[in-house]
Amino acid sequence: MRAALCFAVLACMFASQPQSAYAQQAQGGSVAIGGSAIGSTIKIEGVPYAKLEEAVRDAKRPLELLSSSQQQVILLLQEKLDLNQRQLRAAFDILGEKDVQREQLATKLVEIAERFKALQATAAAQPGDDPKVTALKAEAQTAIQSGDLQKAHGLLTSASEIETAALDTRALRAADTHATLGQLELTRLRYVEAAKHFATAAARVPSGREDKRLSYLDLEADALYLQGSENSDPTAATSAIERCRQVLALRPREQVPLDWAMTQIRLGGALQTLGARESDPKKLEQAVEAYQLALLEYTRERFPLQWAMTQNNWGNALWVLGERQNNSEMLHAAVQALRLALLEHTRERVPLRWAMTQTNMGLVLQSLGDRESGTEKLEEAVQAYRLALLEYTRERFPLQWAMTQNNLSLVLQSLGERESGTEKLEDAVHGLRLALLEHPRERLPRQWATVQNNLGVALQSLGAREHGTTRLEEAVQAYRLALLEHTRERVPLDWAMTMNNLGTALRVLGSRESGTGRLEQAVHAYRLALLERTRERVPLDWATTMNNLGTALRVLGSRESGTGRLEEAVHAYRLALLEHTRERVPLEWATIENDLGNALRLLGVRESETDKLEQSVQALRLALLERTRERVPLDWATTLNNLGNALIALGERESGTGRLEEAVQAYRLALLERTRERVPLDWAMTQNNLGLVLHTLGERESGTEKLEEAVKAYRLSLLEYTRERAPRRSEETRAALDDTVKLLEKRAGQNRNAPRP
Repeated sequence: MRAALCFAVLACMFASQPQSAYAQQAQGGSVAIGGSAIGSTIKIEGVPYAKLEEAVRDAKRPLELLSSSQQQVILLLQEKLDLNQRQLRAAFDILGEKDVQREQLATKLVEIAERFKALQATAAAQPGDDPKVTALKAEAQTAIQSGDLQKAHGLLTSASEIETAALDTRALRAADTHATLGQLELTRLRYVEAAKHFATAAARVPSGREDKRLSYLDLEADALYLQGSENSDPTAATSAIERCRQVLALRPREQVPLDWAMTQIRLGGALQTLGARESDPKKLEQAVEAYQLALLEYTRERFPLQWAMTQNNWGNALWVLGERQNNSEMLHAAVQALRLALLEHTRERVPLRWAMTQTNMGLVLQSLGDRESGTEKLEEAVQAYRLALLEYTRERFPLQWAMTQNNLSLVLQSLGERESGTEKLEDAVHGLRLALLEHPRERLPRQWATVQNNLGVALQSLGAREHGTTRLEEAVQAYRLALLEHTRERVPLDWAMTMNNLGTALRVLGSRESGTGRLEQAVHAYRLALLERTRERVPLDWATTMNNLGTALRVLGSRESGTGRLEEAVHAYRLALLEHTRERVPLEWATIENDLGNALRLLGVRESETDKLEQSVQALRLALLERTRERVPLDWATTLNNLGNALIALGERESGTGRLEEAVQAYRLALLERTRERVPLDWAMTQNNLGLVLHTLGERESGTEKLEEAVKAYRLSLLEYTRERAPRRSEETRAALDDTVKLLEKRAGQNRNAPRP
């Protein structure tokens, strides 16, 4: 299972301008980019990331001890940001204290500079102020000018205390001062403290100024939202939702339609932020509704850019909800919303928003493509990501570039898994290795782990196509690296996802080895994954891992003499079918029915029970109801091959030849898609199976026709079952061929010596 990096999925309109919200897609899998204002990654012209990072690191060194190039950077930043040297050093201290990521240093520095400018005005004394307050604010102005925000904080706090003790007529000024304190805390990226000051400001507003009180509640909701989205704080996100709903009750659409619409967008962003982290879809459904309501006022004719941003947010919420509910109709609606957004989010007009919307379009098309049998939607997703990369270049936006490379690689992998060659899979591996260049473990540990997991999945897909085990060993290594950061304590569901993937790589490796060590490790990995992937918490993922566990147990059971492992495998498959129902996930249901049929066949052969074999045939026939040739041709062929195996086992226990003839028909149908050019080893396997059933039929008939066909099938099989590529299979097929040739020679001799009538 793959995981998408979803850092800035949508841009919400907070503080009367678009901002970025962050949502995490479950599982994983594609990367979404948020694009405008606060939350975006920008660069300061002429100042490379490395120089900016160096300036922050050396902030406390005296200016005269800095190198000439460092002093030039300081002077350039002062000019670009319109800050004095002390203010710039204070800004560096703030960035260092908050340990801001390298890619966000420029963004946050610009944000802090803008807030410094705002503070210069908002912290000024006003006519009619108490003389003490005037003096304190003058000192605060001086402190802000010198970059001493801590001192300014103390002075403004003192001023606020004096004002709040004053008469009711001065309450509004006290509220303004608290709001200034809130802005100051926003400048320091202290969102919780800022929210408290804005809440206090709202509470201080005297009666008769409801508009002022609501504006402070808006700012409180903004600060709570930022805390919830940027710091994964569900308590803050919940508080933001509550505040937005409070404001909506006080801000009816009939009186202030645009303010009402803005609040609906705030509410939608907060609901989506929290809903993306919860298993219950209720909050995501409410987010979708909030965006729809906002569009009643934000029309394309009156507010084209706000309309487009709301369409983008609406489409993004539909995508997250559609993924959660496996609802293709909702995903199609998301595509439509994003296509509408692109009518105004053009590259010429708003290039970064255009790239953000193209990225979100890629995410939704990828989700749709993974659910459809064709490749049209996946090809469209590739195109959307490649368009986004025209603006998200590595030089300008390295983090967004890496996230888009990750998502593009996931789509290429999906395409590669549907093609016979390995070119797309190779491209996917290459893209993920590129993404790791900008996702080092030291800077972005969780994202690094996600890309390592995705790299493991791509390598595993490649390894399944190749004869050796090099790629599979690399996949195991990638998963184990991912688990260094995807720990159970920190991210239990990501840990379980990676553990499940590790189990699958070990299982495939074990199926190619003679021993059972890897298979035992795979079983252990699946059982660990199920500790967090519970049916109550993530029912579909639980069923997926339960199915994988069944397959590992089935392979183990085929190598052991008893039936214990096979019985466990059958039980695991039947548990998986409780959630992977035909109505809910038809292709997954068919896969489990196919695997269940294989396990029942092995049990029936081991126990000499016709009943188990009959159940096996029934399960495989059920699988073919959804595994059709038109929909999934290779899976259809695999199930037909398995059905042939079950029919042989049944036919060998019966006196007639009906089951055996059905098996011949099943194998010949399978070979229509299992061609030598497309899947050479699978083709060889089915040719070998065809030889086996023809040999059995030939033994029961007096002629030589079936035996001659068996010889031909075995010889075709050996074209791919060579000693170098498949030594065990080659030896078994050669032995079967020798037996058939001997029987054929004996039968031919008998026919020559038979008396003529």
